[in-house]
Amino acid sequence: MKLFVVTVILSILAATFYQRLSAGQEYEMANNEDSGRVEKATFAGGCFWCTEADFEKVPGVIRVVSGYTGGHVKNPTYGEVCAGGTGHLEAVQVHFDPSKVGYGELLDLFWTHVDPTDAGGQFVDRGPQYGSAIFYHDAEQKRLAEESKKALDASGVFSRPVVTPVRAFEIFYEAEEYHQGYSRTCPLQYRMYRSGSGRDAFLGKTWEGKENRSFAPPPGADPAEGPARDADPAKSTEVGRAGNVAARRKPDPAALRKELTPMQYRVTRECGTEPPFDNEFWDNKREGIYVDVATGEPLFSSLDKFDSGTGWPSFTKPLEEGNLVEKVDASHGMKRTEVRSREGDSHLGHLFDDGPRPAGMRYCINSAALRFIPKEDLEKEGYGEYLALFGKGSGSK
Repeated sequence: MKLFVVTVILSILAATFYQRLSAGQEYEMANNEDSGRVEKATFAGGCFWCTEADFEKVPGVIRVVSGYTGGHVKNPTYGEVCAGGTGHLEAVQVHFDPSKVGYGELLDLFWTHVDPTDAGGQFVDRGPQYGSAIFYHDAEQKRLAEESKKALDASGVFSRPVVTPVRAFEIFYEAEEYHQGYSRTCPLQYRMYRSGSGRDAFLGKTWEGKENRSFAPPPGADPAEGPARDADPAKSTEVGRAGNVAARRKPDPAALRKELTPMQYRVTRECGTEPPFDNEFWDNKREGIYVDVATGEPLFSSLDKFDSGTGWPSFTKPLEEGNLVEKVDASHGMKRTEVRSREGDSHLGHLFDDGPRPAGMRYCINSAALRFIPKEDLEKEGYGEYLALFGKGSGSK
């Protein structure tokens, strides 16, 4: 009997302890949010699978959640929202570290990943539930969003007026679990949808050669002065190895023509293709990473390299997903997915869906677009952070 009583008392004390611990953790998370260490931004850009994946690649973004906002029904389901009767839009809530990425940079990414002139939906998805919108969380976000919208409208990028509304944020409902991280959990279905929706084709055509534009005024700027445009890239501050979203820049072509071999230049700047089985890395089995030959951006790891039998270096996934850009390539009578580096805008190769399962991805890359850095040289070359990837075993295939 005494043992039973002691056991009950200990159980109660333990439950109380864990309850207080949980409450303390929740308070700490909430306090971090309130202190400004983590801020939120909410955007609707059509299919939230695509919008979520776009924002996840931004350095400084902590997490992105798919959901519904802007409607009048509590706790709506996916089916209810799709039916169009709840007033909600498919949206994402972006949790970001303002010391690493600014709200203005998130606005720049948003504008370049939607059709802001379409009031009836986005791409293949039609109806108000798929419309684009910016939901501001405070007065500063409202100012930045409205000023960036005016600047985009006046820029001449679009022949039609920008109609994306800037609305006050009220409440956000998280979407069902199977929608979260859909580009990672269902990569093949996601890529098929994204390509078939017409989104990438539209964005590629609209923003070709215009990636460096910024439409957001700096924080705290006088709205009358307008947003800073075409800022000097040399004065921009990079965030991580992927680079600041608003400060991507291509290397100087004249300098590259001197620094690169004729084959490297033809591949990276003129979208050329090197011969199969007659290139530097197609059968390289050493441990290390592969970086952009023009900028040094980390792109792939030997841990993800495999022999595809094609005669070109092939990888199952990127080392830094945020350092790659995918575009629709309709050249040579085919429809393919081109892969380019984000900062250097170097043509790297193409992405196919015939790779090893379960992911099924094959990044077929030109050796001429890459520079290989062996594991033993990572530290001295400034890539020491990747040493932890290489533990016991070779990892090469």
